[in-house]
Amino acid sequence: MTEPMPGTEPGPEDEPLPLGVSRTPTGRAEVDAQLERLADVDHLPADGHIAVYEDVHRELRSALTSLDTGPGEPRPAQQPGDRPPGR
Repeated sequence: MTEPMPGTEPGPEDEPLPLGVSRTPTGRAEVDAQLERLADVDHLPADGHIAVYEDVHRELRSALTSLDTGPGEPRPAQQPGDRPPGR
């Protein structure tokens, strides 16, 4: 492993800064949990944001889909372009 050049060591100015985006609770626990999950990106470098955003999007979409079905009803079929769960 090579040593960084003098004066190029990462410092506090290189740390990710919180985005400072406010999140207003919706009153729906499953949605509010995902909104809070967005705070995870405050501690990640930019290249780590996409995984959190994709996961939150998938979970929010699932919560919305569940509103379209009643208890015991099957979930609607996936649409073209949807990702399978867990990906």
